[in-house]
Amino acid sequence: MVWTRKDLLGLEDLSKEELELILATADSFKEVSSREIKKVPALRGKTVVNLFYEPSTRTRVSFEIAAKRLSADVINIATETSSVQKGETLIDTGTNIQALKADIIVMRHNYSGAAAMLARHLNISVVNAGDGWHEHPTQALLDIFTLKEKLGRIDGLKVSIIGDIAHSRVARSNIWGLTKLGAEVTVCAPPMLIPPAIEQMGVVVTHGIDEALQHADAVNVLRMQFERDTEGAFPRQLEYFKSFGITQERLSKAKKDIIVMHPGPLNRGVEISSEVADGINSVILEQVTNGIAVRMAVLFLVSQGHDKKYETTN
Repeated sequence: MVWTRKDLLGLEDLSKEELELILATADSFKEVSSREIKKVPALRGKTVVNLFYEPSTRTRVSFEIAAKRLSADVINIATETSSVQKGETLIDTGTNIQALKADIIVMRHNYSGAAAMLARHLNISVVNAGDGWHEHPTQALLDIFTLKEKLGRIDGLKVSIIGDIAHSRVARSNIWGLTKLGAEVTVCAPPMLIPPAIEQMGVVVTHGIDEALQHADAVNVLRMQFERDTEGAFPRQLEYFKSFGITQERLSKAKKDIIVMHPGPLNRGVEISSEVADGINSVILEQVTNGIAVRMAVLFLVSQGHDKKYETTN
């Protein structure tokens, strides 16, 4: 198929064929990072702007490396030292970046729907690097890419997502992507950390960690977002680790070759033990590496989609 979207805002609206195209494109780009000269000219002459309203290490650096490996020029905007601090709106920031003839904005924002709102006001491409509790599409794509690379398929896999489901944009994007590609998804957390009616997304809900691990081919462990706990409703850190933490003892009761994933940043001793995070089942650092290829694919495809849309409308 041919990619026609100018933006990547989430996985909820993507078809199975679009997801497969991104994964296939990422697979073709992964080899670039193993070369002595880690560059291809796919986005030469294009400018990518990283516009991050929330702190980020892996995602922002990964997008920057991805853009540079495609030979794009990259601008990083730190909003704490930008005109945002003078009261400039998101739309004004975006339209000014567009007026400066940038081609792609990669944006992280603390409000759900911010990326979609910006994309509606701009002719240039917008890539969602995480918006509030809504979605984090490229994180899910790199998780899925890593699973397929390690296990050879997604269709029919049993994947358990464990942790702070309620506040996790990573969980939502993973659920949309995995279920569309045929995986069976289970979510596991204390009751206060499971969103209402999440079963409507096609997942199984359990509050038992052993049940979640028993038949899983892979487990994606989420960070506990204690900073969201404004009402003191979360379990205490040690209490959570005792009941839901992924330890080697718990993992020994699961499949021997179970894949352990984590989107980062890790809270060692809270949601996962160091023994598991650094153990033979862990693919956490491979996820980070694969993020470059996936984000190269996304930047390349939205650029192509923008050009096709421009050709069609002019």
